[in-house]
Amino acid sequence: MYVNKVVICGVDTSKLPILKEKDKEALLTKVKEGNKSARDELIKGNLRLVLSVIQRFSGRGENLDDLFQIGCIGLIKSIDNFDISQQVKFSTYAVPMIIGEVRRYLRDNSPIRVSRSIKDTAYHAMQAKEKLTAKLGREPTVNEIAEILGVEKAEVVIALESVVDPVSLYEPVYSEGGDTIYVLDQVGDKNDDRNWLDEISFKEEIKKLSDRERLILSLRYMKGKTQMEVSSQIGISQAQVSRLEKGAISKIKGC
Repeated sequence: MYVNKVVICGVDTSKLPILKEKDKEALLTKVKEGNKSARDELIKGNLRLVLSVIQRFSGRGENLDDLFQIGCIGLIKSIDNFDISQQVKFSTYAVPMIIGEVRRYLRDNSPIRVSRSIKDTAYHAMQAKEKLTAKLGREPTVNEIAEILGVEKAEVVIALESVVDPVSLYEPVYSEGGDTIYVLDQVGDKNDDRNWLDEISFKEEIKKLSDRERLILSLRYMKGKTQMEVSSQIGISQAQVSRLEKGAISKIKGC
């Protein structure tokens, strides 16, 4: 199922109703009183919210029908667990719940194996995050989550990072005038003491580069700076840095 299609899971999204905030509040009150028809109406009236959330995950190659169904589970949990006594909008509570449900699904179906204990910590951390978001009306800090779980901040960070999908170094992050910047271009190298420029055998060709090209290569590969850091230092855009860097390397390789 593609994101630009109107029908998803057999639902014509163009015909989904939109509930006003006061209507949501009235329906939530009825839901808490056990009114099943109000619950069904509230679910149907928030399917657009589910659709907007799952579109954030559309670039991961997952089937949108599956994500939509998982998102609906998060929506239902939000409705069943929402505390109407709290001065929080339903959508403020529901969005992180839906996101959490989708992320759990993606985590459990990830090709990368993570230990059970770390997965459990991540699961409890996401639950705590959802509850604190509803209570505070904002995203909690890592320290606040760690305090709720009774664990160290580092454990929470490691656990949450372990269930985040990996990103390819060749994934584009910016494009300007045909000059594409990839994740790889924004990674500096501060740990490798070897200077690859000293190892190449075409030093005479390096001398033929312009002063700016040599400066960029020096900052990138001798100082280990990212393209963003280089652009800030020499006063040009990152796209220009990327273009000049690639051009200089092509000159060296082509000699």
